[in-house]
Amino acid sequence: MGPQPSTALARPALRQSPHAEPTAGPAVEDAELARGLAAGDEDCLAAAYRRWSPLVHTLARRSLGDAKEAEDVTQQVFLGVWRGRRTYRPERGTVAGWIVGITRRTIADALSARTRRLDLLASAGSSLRLPDPERPEAVLDRVLVRHALSALPVPQQRVLRLAFFEDLTQPQIAERTGWPLGTVKSHARRGLNRLRGSLEQELCGS
Repeated sequence: MGPQPSTALARPALRQSPHAEPTAGPAVEDAELARGLAAGDEDCLAAAYRRWSPLVHTLARRSLGDAKEAEDVTQQVFLGVWRGRRTYRPERGTVAGWIVGITRRTIADALSARTRRLDLLASAGSSLRLPDPERPEAVLDRVLVRHALSALPVPQQRVLRLAFFEDLTQPQIAERTGWPLGTVKSHARRGLNRLRGSLEQELCGS
C-alpha cells in the first residue's frame, strides 16, 4: 500500500474548470500547479502529491528495497517540493521532471545514510569479533553486544549475528536465510537502531 499523505498533503485536489478542453487538461493543470505551488497554495501541493506520489514511491522502493524507507522518502520529497517551490523554473523542464529530480537526490541521501549505518555496524562487529588479549575491556564490549543482541526479535538477531560474527554481506545473508534482500535490509536497519539504543543505555548506566 502506498504512502499516506501528511495533513497538508491530504487537502482537496486543485479544482479544474468544467469548461477546460480534455486534451489540454494535463498541460494546463501542470501550469496551474506550478503557479499555485509558487504562490504557497496547499491545495496545489495536495494535487501534486496525489498525481506523482505513486511514481515517487515506486522509484524509492525500487532503489531502496524497503517499503517503510520508500514511504519516508516520499514524504521527504514532497516536503522538499513545498520548501523549494520557488526554485522551480518551467523553462528548465516539467513539474514531473523537477519532482523526479528531487526524488533522485532524496534517494541518494537515503542510500548514503544507510551506507553510513551499515559501515558503523561492520566497524563495530569487526572491532568486537577478535578481542585484543592486551585489551581486557574488549571482552566486556563483546559481552555487552551479545547481551544486547539477545534482546532483539529473532529475525533481527539472526541478520545482525550473521553480519557481526560471520562477515556476511546482506546479499549473502539473504541467500543464507532465504529471505528477500529487502527484508534483510529492513531487519538490519531496525535491529541496528535497537542495538544502538540498547548499548547506549548500557554504557550510560555503567
